[in-house]
Amino acid sequence: MPRLRRRRRHRRAAGTSGAAAPAAHGADVVGYRRGERGLRRASVGLFLGALVTFALVYVPQPLLPLLAADFDVSPTASTLALSATTAGLAVGLVVAAPISERVGRTPLVHASLLGGSVLGVACAFAPTWVSLVGLRGLLGLVLAGLPAVAVAYLREEVHPTAAGWATGLFIGGNAVGGMSGRLVASGLAELADWRVATGVVGALSLVVALAVRRLLPTSRRFVPAPAGLRQLARRSRGVLTDPALLALYGVSFLLMGAFVAVYNAVGFRLAAPPYALGPGLAGLVFVAYALGSVSSTTAGRLADAVGRRAVVPVAVLVVAAGLALTLAEPLWLLVAGIAVMTTGFFAAHGVASGWVGARAGAGGRATAQAASTYLVAYYAGSSVGGTLAGLAWEQARWPGVVVLAAAGVLGALVLTLLLRRTRSLLPSPASAAPGAG
Repeated sequence: MPRLRRRRRHRRAAGTSGAAAPAAHGADVVGYRRGERGLRRASVGLFLGALVTFALVYVPQPLLPLLAADFDVSPTASTLALSATTAGLAVGLVVAAPISERVGRTPLVHASLLGGSVLGVACAFAPTWVSLVGLRGLLGLVLAGLPAVAVAYLREEVHPTAAGWATGLFIGGNAVGGMSGRLVASGLAELADWRVATGVVGALSLVVALAVRRLLPTSRRFVPAPAGLRQLARRSRGVLTDPALLALYGVSFLLMGAFVAVYNAVGFRLAAPPYALGPGLAGLVFVAYALGSVSSTTAGRLADAVGRRAVVPVAVLVVAAGLALTLAEPLWLLVAGIAVMTTGFFAAHGVASGWVGARAGAGGRATAQAASTYLVAYYAGSSVGGTLAGLAWEQARWPGVVVLAAAGVLGALVLTLLLRRTRSLLPSPASAAPGAG
């Protein structure tokens, strides 16, 4: 009993459920540093895990016109193939974060990737529209494991001086995965059909998921959190009462809603006159995601150097500039606008997601719960913005989509400016200046 009381007192003192536990050796206390093999394995493992997750999530996006034709549904209804998945992710994140506080980070990551890959293959055999949407929703629910714990895992296992880079690489995996899934799907759909495209992406994801199982280091510094509804309510209250965290959740919701609205509708725009592109050529627009991989990592390094509060508003302005460019009719300007918007989006998202973990940890709040709440807002924004994009396209074509997205970007910009006025919680002058946290 005395030992149990001491353990509980330690958890309360640590302030965050699932926080890093003190260890006997210096390497365990500070986490993986730059140049260490453990940092490379953790970073590459999560990069590949993100690649699997977001390849599976975004497979249907370039296929929406084909799905609408094959199942005889409207453009708005076709967006449910993606919106159901992101809604499932949002729900799954609510459940996955508390589960990870009990069972650990890595077991949930592996179960999520393997289960999601199997469901990804199953989607290729869906006989009806309703069954496809149902399978896509279940896919999102299962895939929630990795995004729910990735930021918390990095904060626990990686030294703070490398955290920005490692988080940026993980977000880069989001970008590469989203790009790969879309490009493979659109190319195969051109050669065969959407079912072949969906099945191949699922099979490839299963292979990568097995590689992640061998590569990702098991958690060394995870401490299980107390179970029960009271503890869950306390952790949830902690991540919902900080003004800076609330603003970051809002940025996540609004920016992701705008981003997915544009990408959901651009396939319909490219398939229509004056472009009239097939799925293979239209899918090449998703090569812009490669820029997101670079920008997220670069922005993470920049945030480590000059502070998150300085980087995020500039990244949102880049999104706005790219969105404005897409109003031009020449194809090269449309593609350039998509590329600029994607660069800014992943820079903002990469830094903001890392900011959530740092802010929660510095304030004594549950890092996994905070990261999960950020992602709930992120995928809720995707579901709402993605579905509204279908309505905007049907009612006002591309200008309507741009107006919808611009409203979200403007709201996110206002929140990032308000974030600059919140108090930093990080005590170290080097890490806090200028207001990182």
